[in-house]
Amino acid sequence: MKKIGCIGCGNMGGALASAIAKTENALYLADADAAKASALAERLGATCLSVEDLVFQCDMVLIGVKPQGLKALAEEIASAVLERKDAITLVSMCAGVSLERLSALFGAQAKIIRIMPNTPAAVGEGMILYVPGAQCKEADVSLFLSALAPAGKLSQISEDKIDAASAVSGCGPAFVYMFAQGMAEGGVLCGLSYADALAFAAKTIVGAGEMILEGIGHPESLKDAVCSPAGSTIEGVRVLENAAMRGALIEAISAAYERTKELGK
Repeated sequence: MKKIGCIGCGNMGGALASAIAKTENALYLADADAAKASALAERLGATCLSVEDLVFQCDMVLIGVKPQGLKALAEEIASAVLERKDAITLVSMCAGVSLERLSALFGAQAKIIRIMPNTPAAVGEGMILYVPGAQCKEADVSLFLSALAPAGKLSQISEDKIDAASAVSGCGPAFVYMFAQGMAEGGVLCGLSYADALAFAAKTIVGAGEMILEGIGHPESLKDAVCSPAGSTIEGVRVLENAAMRGALIEAISAAYERTKELGK
């Protein structure tokens, strides 16, 4: 059993902590909001510690602070990280912050894994992108993979692609929730209860996603297969095309990508 710590108990940090709590590892939490950390610890059966104590005790520490707060955190724990030397691995989920910058903040010899997760990790359906730093050993990556396995799919990616990928998988859930809400409200307009319409929309999104993942067809061909000549679906597709839905999504992903790069500066 290893000791895993989480600094930052917000939505994303809390989601990953929930996944780690399903493993046999011991879980430790720290947050500037002590009440938030305490509430999460009680729910997960974890232990609250100060940031410094957490770094001194844990084998792996997830960093879930905002990019703007990273420098202050590094100043607080860098000496402790240096003292731990090879005994600790840092896992940063700070958007846009490169391994190079993380090494400059925490020390050139620090073992660091950069990740970009998403909130569906809270229900075991997350997409966690990761890039191990040069100092990481195979055992460090193995610990990371086993500790986060309950969160969903973990996929190694080159660092030059992680910001673009996170604009899709990290920011994407928000866009999907907007899409689901729009579908549900359309159902309400047509006479359904909101609860029924939302459940129908959510299950439809899950099912359609599984068909893509199973390789049954390209999204365009899958869409065409639903569209009967002069039927209901093609009429709806016409409306969405006139509203430039695909173009808006492309712009949203591009804007999220550019903002991620700005946050890392």
